[in-house]
Amino acid sequence: MRADSGKVTQIFREMADLLAIKGENPFRVRAYEKAADVLEHLSGDLQDLHNEGKLEKIPGLGKGMCEKISTLLNTGRLPAYEELKKEIPAGVRELLLIPEVGPKTAKLLYEEAKVKSIEDLEKCVKSHKLQHLPGMGTKTEENILRGIRFYRTSRARILLGKALPLVEEVIGELKEKASSWIERISPAGSLRRGRETIGDIDILVSSSSSHPLMEAFTSLSCVREVLAKGETKSSILTHQGLQMDLRVVSPDSFGAALQYFTGSKAHNISLRERAIRRGLKINEYGVFTQDGEEIGGRDEEEVYACLDLPFIPPELREDRGEVDAAREGRLPQLIREEEIKGDLHLHTRASDGSASIEELMEKAQEKRYQYLAITEHSVSLKVGGGLSEEALLAEVKEIRQMNSHFEDFRVLTGTEVDIKKDGTLDYSDEVLRELDIVVAALHTGFKQDREIITTKVIKAMQNPFVRVLAHPTGRLLGERDPYAIDLDKVLEVAKEKDIWLEINAQPERLDLTDIWIREAKRRGVKMVIATDAHNIKGLDLISFGVITARRGWLESADVINTLSLKDLLKVLFKKRS
Repeated sequence: MRADSGKVTQIFREMADLLAIKGENPFRVRAYEKAADVLEHLSGDLQDLHNEGKLEKIPGLGKGMCEKISTLLNTGRLPAYEELKKEIPAGVRELLLIPEVGPKTAKLLYEEAKVKSIEDLEKCVKSHKLQHLPGMGTKTEENILRGIRFYRTSRARILLGKALPLVEEVIGELKEKASSWIERISPAGSLRRGRETIGDIDILVSSSSSHPLMEAFTSLSCVREVLAKGETKSSILTHQGLQMDLRVVSPDSFGAALQYFTGSKAHNISLRERAIRRGLKINEYGVFTQDGEEIGGRDEEEVYACLDLPFIPPELREDRGEVDAAREGRLPQLIREEEIKGDLHLHTRASDGSASIEELMEKAQEKRYQYLAITEHSVSLKVGGGLSEEALLAEVKEIRQMNSHFEDFRVLTGTEVDIKKDGTLDYSDEVLRELDIVVAALHTGFKQDREIITTKVIKAMQNPFVRVLAHPTGRLLGERDPYAIDLDKVLEVAKEKDIWLEINAQPERLDLTDIWIREAKRRGVKMVIATDAHNIKGLDLISFGVITARRGWLESADVINTLSLKDLLKVLFKKRS
């Protein structure tokens, strides 16, 4: 297989880590990190740029890196990377997957304590054999153990944002190879329910002939290993290490099978109990009377109707009261992506993004948005290219001049302003009052205790110019736990001060979680679904935010950026007044 942009980025990041473990020149390490950063925020297809001979025109990529990218794109391999992997034991490389272990720590553990695996590390920490090493103490040991536990519980699952595009590619390839034998096809399981992380993936197909489908499935380009190949079910292992199952069912059973394999298990148990009370049986083949007569199964709607229920959307099927709500006619009209009218959290190249305001605006108009908000990082966040007050005000002036040329579209002026140690904001009120929207965010002090973090976040929310609290728990799925924050108190203040909480659509964030989204809805707190995009493609991540909002039972009225431009401006003006 050839490498794509994501694969090249991954390889460059790993090479940076491996070189750091070896103690190589920091400038060489940084070169790979920088190249990975450039590729991660690249607008445009890497393969197309390579084919057109435009790699060296990408800002931040030198000739040497361009040659390595070409090698990877042409061959799928990079000899320098293969040699590095031979020099550093696989177990030592695996240490870098633990959130509390960086390259310097891994080098120290490998050279001084002869740690060659996560198992070695765990034994050393539990026996307190590392405390003689520089920078190692009781607190460090506790952090490492917590990181090991976190790694072990998260490594078997992948992000929804990675799983969904992969499945879409698989389904597309299956349709190319075996369209004549596919009547209906759909993913199932936790992926279809929109869970934030995905384990094994199930794909369901209705067909009268399974053999051609199994042949096509087991020869997909993503296949690393065929685990099983049968008449109605086959399993593969993808190059990403993900197990994927294909099940072929008869057209008359497709709806019942799709409902059954979508789950969740707890939801299915509730349906089965309801069926029993009505003298019915329900399974993956259909809905049956006690005499064995099939009364439904071709469509999911038919399955639910047999139980005297309306169709329950997949995102709600977690046994959190959705069956009772369906029975009582209380199911929400879940928000749809086409109801989103704009994005209120975006970064340009003025801070740490890679696109211009004009490029983001063009993409937003392609999505039929009526507005977007430019929210650069504030001055203290040096790593994010935070803007000085003067630079921010200059950007505000530029945006206002741009807006003078539009009647039905608006670029809102804003900032993602840092919440400082004492709960004050990174810009003065005099500057904040010049902006259309202020998004407050915490970027430091994640390991502080619950009271300290909660107090400073709530203090920031008291500022009269704050409109949105971004990524409220600061989590990064598989990398960083949420910081300790009392969301009960945060929701109280949000309701009191009419602060909108963000559903951050970045797949590694999806923050707030579905549970807290539903609680916020119950309390009457409004939400903003935003991408936090740092490049043009980032605006398309809005779909993951919408999926998460749907899992939290949100309707259009619960989400601020379903408002039209006219209505949003009224709300912003009212809040400012």
